[in-house]
Parts: sequence; C-alpha cells; structure tokens
Amino acid sequence: MSFELFDQAVIFATNAHHGQSRKSQTIPYILHPMEVANIIATMTDDENVIIAGLLHDTVEDTDVTIDEIEARFGKRVRTLVESETEDKREGISKEASWQIRKQESLDDLKSTDDLGVKMLWLADKVSNMRSFYRMYVVEGDKLWSKFHQSDPYKQKWYYESIKDALIDLKDTMAYREYSYILSKIFENIK
Repeated sequence: MSFELFDQAVIFATNAHHGQSRKSQTIPYILHPMEVANIIATMTDDENVIIAGLLHDTVEDTDVTIDEIEARFGKRVRTLVESETEDKREGISKEASWQIRKQESLDDLKSTDDLGVKMLWLADKVSNMRSFYRMYVVEGDKLWSKFHQSDPYKQKWYYESIKDALIDLKDTMAYREYSYILSKIFENIK
C-alpha cells in the first residue's frame, strides 16, 4: 500500500468532514470513515477500497464533488465512492425520499459483482450497526426516532436486504458481526 496516498486520503477526509459529528452523537464524524477503512482492511489490502472507505461519505455529506475524488485518488476510488453515494433528491425531504433512495441503492448493490463495492458497503454498515447497537442498548426502539425513517420495520427491511445482497462475503468476520448485531437490534421486530 502507498502510505502517501492513504495519508492524503486521511487528510482530505478529515478536512472535508471538519466540524461534523455523527448523528445524535458528539464524536467527530471522521471516526466513522476511519472505522470503515479499518474494517475494510480486515477483508482486503486493496489500497483503492481502503481509501474509498475513508472517502465514502465525502460526496454525500460535504461539498466535495465526485470529480474531485477522481482527480485526487483515481477512477477506481471514484467508482467505489459513487457506489455508496445516494441521490439526495433535492427539493424532497429526506423522510419523503427515504424509501426511494434506499431501494435504488439496494438495486445497485444487488446488481454488482464488484467485491470492492460489496466490502465498502459491508464495512460502512458494520460501522453504522455498531453505533446503532450502542444507542439501542440505552434507548431501545426510541433509537429510530432519530433517523429520517422512524419505522423499525422499514429499517429492518433495508438492513436485512443489505445482508442478503452481501452473501458473497459471508465467510468474513465483518459479515458475521453485521449479522449478529442485526439479530440483536431487530430481535423484537417480526
């Protein structure tokens, strides 16, 4: 791995997410993409996939453009970051567009054979589920009121659908952890 490019990605992502914090938390946002990159590194040593883990939310959640990602980190990183970037549907509330955005993302994930894309998705969702689980232990189902989709049945549908789409990675520790946390969070949602 080129630590120079990795270091550039860390700095780029840190600057892009400067001042942001995780939803309903007070921790710096950058800890999430760094955790995602770390989870990816348990599955592959592919520098592009690991760097995409650091950058995966920059286009969706900051002023960074996908063209900037490609110019600085290459076409492969661009492709990976794009796979995790939703069409935010400007002019429609996040609550109203949630189902459409999630279905489109799932359709794209289900149609890909790219293991790098799947590793990126899995690592992002493991990181999210770790965070959700910590909140769930304290708040129970009240946790869902903090999100754009407060219906736990729809949340379960989305995260279980991701699990199904990532079955190619079932032998990884990340997939096992994801499955386990899902079972704990959604055990009362039938």
